[in-house]
Amino acid sequence: MLATPSCPPSSSTAFPTRTACGRRFAPASGAPTSSPRRCRASDARAAGFDATKEAYVDWLVREIERAGAPVDLVGHDWGAILVQRAVSLRPDLVRTWACGSGPIDAGYVWHDLAQQWQTPGVGEQVMEAITPEAMAEALAAAGVPAEAARETARHVDAAMKDCILRLYRSAVRVGAEWQPDLERVTRPALILWGRNDPYVTPRFGERLAARVRGELLMLECGHWWPLERPAEVAAVLERFWARQGT
Repeated sequence: MLATPSCPPSSSTAFPTRTACGRRFAPASGAPTSSPRRCRASDARAAGFDATKEAYVDWLVREIERAGAPVDLVGHDWGAILVQRAVSLRPDLVRTWACGSGPIDAGYVWHDLAQQWQTPGVGEQVMEAITPEAMAEALAAAGVPAEAARETARHVDAAMKDCILRLYRSAVRVGAEWQPDLERVTRPALILWGRNDPYVTPRFGERLAARVRGELLMLECGHWWPLERPAEVAAVLERFWARQGT
């Protein structure tokens, strides 16, 4: 199961819609192998969804329950944060988990754009400047493949912008609030991180792997490893899952 309601933090982070990130990675990780598995990229968009970090976690837990436990859970960016919280709260639903580029760490300081979104008034002004065209251009300039950048930007609307603001404003202290529970997790973990990630530096991947006693893989890419290295990550995941047995 791929828990990826989000893509890059500089653009389409954790709004309630399925994005190119999920669609592109899920087929890669579900490609024909010696152990075929069902993959799904989940979509959080629903009427009345309040878009706080707690609401996203509740949504993810319901999705896992619907998929049937135990699952092999994978998340990137905000999806990674949600995966960490879900396995902290409901380890009984998870066989293994893998994630990266999204820390639950009391020492992490939100990037500049996130801090703007978290500021009432400022965040709304920033959102006014975000159009599908501007987002697609910015994503492509930051290294996201052009097709994925256009597909992600296609979902820009007022609801998405509102969800981004609500999510980030609910998560100002997410590291301090959620790290203690994460430290008690014992389910098998694989931490994936881009060595050149400009938003969340590799040391946070190292800290996460140490905290949960998980395996760590540094990928030769930037922030968006599901888009930049889909085949490589899929192969790594298959090997990780195989090592855990059935």
